[in-house]
Amino acid sequence: MNSGVLDAPVPDETLIARAVGGDRHAFGELVERHYNFIFRTACKWCGKVSDAEDVAQDVCIKLASILNSFDGRSAFTSWLYRVTLNAVRDMQRARSRRGRNADRYAEVAPDEYLPEQEDAATSKELWTAVRKLPEQQRDAVLLIYAEGMSHAEAGVIMGCKEATVSWHIHEAKKTLRGLL
Repeated sequence: MNSGVLDAPVPDETLIARAVGGDRHAFGELVERHYNFIFRTACKWCGKVSDAEDVAQDVCIKLASILNSFDGRSAFTSWLYRVTLNAVRDMQRARSRRGRNADRYAEVAPDEYLPEQEDAATSKELWTAVRKLPEQQRDAVLLIYAEGMSHAEAGVIMGCKEATVSWHIHEAKKTLRGLL
């Protein structure tokens, strides 16, 4: 007899355990559940939708071989955030090595990925400048202002203390004043 109550979604931890054990369906469900999160994260860091799509695809492929390294000490999304950021950095380093450092900051992600309170032209200029910041400053700014995280949450993602995140934000503001 059907009670009329919908089945609760399977928790990530259960899907992870099943996927690590070889359950392809569980892995597929995990990727499907988190694909938009991966893509949005990559889009904010890359600035180009096409690059974000490449990074998201790479992360999903890589997950198959690294999922067993998730130890559960942090939230799965925090771990996935770091995996995605590392994939973005890998892509950027590879471009740099190949000398194809063509204007990868020119195309800003669609407005839905930018803070809505900003005027579009100012927003494009600002986020273009943010993407030119040193890595730690850029990450701190994007996590705090684009993702709306607290300094403590950003510290978990960045693997540093809350005070260090605050320092990176302070330094980024000084740098941005010079760039803008």
